Amino acid sequence: MSQMISFADFEKVDLRVGKVIEAEKVGGTTKLIALKVNMGKETRQIVAGMAEYLDADYFIGKQVVVATNLAPRTFKGRISHGMILAADVRGKPYLITVDGEVPPGSKVR
Repeated sequence: MSQMISFADFEKVDLRVGKVIEAEKVGGTTKLIALKVNMGKETRQIVAGMAEYLDADYFIGKQVVVATNLAPRTFKGRISHGMILAADVRGKPYLITVDGEVPPGSKVR
């Protein structure tokens, strides 16, 4: 079990709905996919370590949950501006998606 945090700590994480509009495997790697995600008022590049399990085309059109206020990180020369949430089942990722059509940028509570 993870360390307990306060509700105030949880509120610091800005979770939003994003819609994946482009996806490509990052060359020279086996794990990374670079995603372009429509966040409503902006489009962000997010790098995800899911290429071993999911094809880049799988992501196109998916409405996903994004942690938007993480500090940017660089992976193989690609800057990632957020994190796509996924469940981890014995090391395999399962995307956390949104039921129905929700406008990109909508806050997740």
